[in-house]
Amino acid sequence: MYEINVTDKQDLRANAVRLQQLRGSLDLDLKREAIENYEVKMSDPNFWDDNEKAQSIIGEMNAIKAVVEQYEGLANELKDLEDMLEMLEEEMDEEMAIEWAANVKSIGSKIDSFELQLLLSQPYDKLDAILELHPGAGGTESQDWAQMLYRMYTRWAEKRGFKVELLDYLPGDEAGIKSVTIQVRGHNAYGYLKAEKGVHRLVRISPFDASGRRHTSFVSCDVVPEINEEIHIDIRPEDLRVDTYRASGAGGQHINKTDSAIRITHLPTGVVVACQTQRSQIQNRDKAMKMLQSKLYELKIQEQQKELAEVRGEQLDIAWGSQIRSYVFHPYSMVKDHRTSVETGNIGAVMDGDLDAFVEGYLRSQIKQEVQ
Repeated sequence: MYEINVTDKQDLRANAVRLQQLRGSLDLDLKREAIENYEVKMSDPNFWDDNEKAQSIIGEMNAIKAVVEQYEGLANELKDLEDMLEMLEEEMDEEMAIEWAANVKSIGSKIDSFELQLLLSQPYDKLDAILELHPGAGGTESQDWAQMLYRMYTRWAEKRGFKVELLDYLPGDEAGIKSVTIQVRGHNAYGYLKAEKGVHRLVRISPFDASGRRHTSFVSCDVVPEINEEIHIDIRPEDLRVDTYRASGAGGQHINKTDSAIRITHLPTGVVVACQTQRSQIQNRDKAMKMLQSKLYELKIQEQQKELAEVRGEQLDIAWGSQIRSYVFHPYSMVKDHRTSVETGNIGAVMDGDLDAFVEGYLRSQIKQEVQ
């Protein structure tokens, strides 16, 4: 006679406990109240007078709704599985038992996914992201590696349904790129992409070396949230140096060849931003100023973290130059994250945008550090 696996029973109970623990951090009543308040705002006849603000409110409401509905769906599914288990213990039905066991396994994965969404709870996680790639020493080798990473992040964003806008692009002398800046738009874009901040190392047989020697290349990836109107950063005009230049490369080839590109240097900090892909100098300047605000805000947060660490007596490395991941094409195939030890041999999938295991590993490691 068919019997239910004891391990499956234990897994069901463990998943029920996990979901109950997650419920404790959700404050569902507060979320339901927030949804009601948003719906009241949306019923106002003047709601669409400010289209950008209206879209922001709708996005926030939908994000909260998604959490509540996902939790309720998981809770109902667990209740159904518990009821089904009682029925099977009273009267065994082999076909139903096999279906029950499969659903017990699948709900564990669903709760994992739900938990990951809850990890993206920092104030800036929900914002759009500005991502920059800068090759290290090595000329064409590193510039080609930057091009490969640019493609990887673009593919990753497209798979998630995010929108990618090219802001600045400087082509390499022979191949690849000298630098690139993109904006990734979508809910939690920064929350995910912050896992990618740092130096990415490539080991491969160089396609540019006639002797077929192995080369190591480095590219730094910088990610900051694009701050919105809720956050204000004071920037004095006298602290800025604004340079104009002619747009070129992937961004500039589709617009007029005038000195419309903008480069802004914030003199007190040395932070430099550039934009060349908009159709006018004014538009490029506006976009560059938003980028500058985001970078200065990120710098402010880093300084606060450093001060807090000094008060606590901690050794906190907030440097952007730390090597986070290695991509080895030769003599074997492997991608390994040095912060979390997550690794895979399927390097082709990673370069095609399959980064979820690395991002999830980083987010979970951050939560563990906060708990310790």
